Amino acid sequence: MAKHRRVWNSATYNKYVREGRGQGIGAEYKPWIAIQDFASKGMVSRVASTTTGRVHHLMSNLELQLFYLLDWSDDVTDIREQYPLSDLSEAIKIAEYAQIRYPYDPKSGFPYVMTSDFYVETRHSINVLSVKPSSELSNLRVREKLEIERRYWLRRGVTWNIITEHEINRTKAANIEWLSQANDLDAFGLSESTQIACTEYFMENYCDTQTSLLCLFAEIERLFNLAEGMGLNIFKYLAYWKRISFNVEEKFDLLESKRDYQAGGAM
Repeated sequence: MAKHRRVWNSATYNKYVREGRGQGIGAEYKPWIAIQDFASKGMVSRVASTTTGRVHHLMSNLELQLFYLLDWSDDVTDIREQYPLSDLSEAIKIAEYAQIRYPYDPKSGFPYVMTSDFYVETRHSINVLSVKPSSELSNLRVREKLEIERRYWLRRGVTWNIITEHEINRTKAANIEWLSQANDLDAFGLSESTQIACTEYFMENYCDTQTSLLCLFAEIERLFNLAEGMGLNIFKYLAYWKRISFNVEEKFDLLESKRDYQAGGAM
């Protein structure tokens, strides 16, 4: 279904505030912008997070890749996407002081609420991240808006950074996305007892270097009467939850893989 550009005025702004957008933490957070609000220039995604326990709204491929890296990190405790610079008057004053034109809706004349792509809490700090392709950084208007963001978060003592494709490990992000496809074995209709039996059997036999992974997958499917492909899903499940080691930094090839991975944790 086609997405139409949102109408932006004081009524829409007040509606967003009443809906709790840009508010809450963890599973209760609501992004200021949802993907159905307006069309994106690139791919948009709704992705469930095991860190926050909710579905995230991501506006580009770069945001999606960065999300997987953040969600995988043991240090990250909360991820809030499309996070608003909610103090409108302060953001406008920052722009005026810097002699930057603040963005207003051309029809209504009402000021937009600017957003940062990610507000990330870790065990030790808070970081705000703005995600942009490096090619866009040569655009003066893009740089002006980023400068408003930078000054806004500087005033709050929050670390702010620009993330481009050069700061994102695409191989790692792709591996995490691949593993995440099987992060919940309930989705495949396996009972709890079957899940326990299969994962225990897999881990007991995982360090047998004489057996290829493909043979181990087939053996589990035969022993537990599982559908074809479930052996691989069990492997992905255990690797995702870091119960067996898996080097997400390197491209993974099942056909070439031996047991350079050991049971007990992810790399």
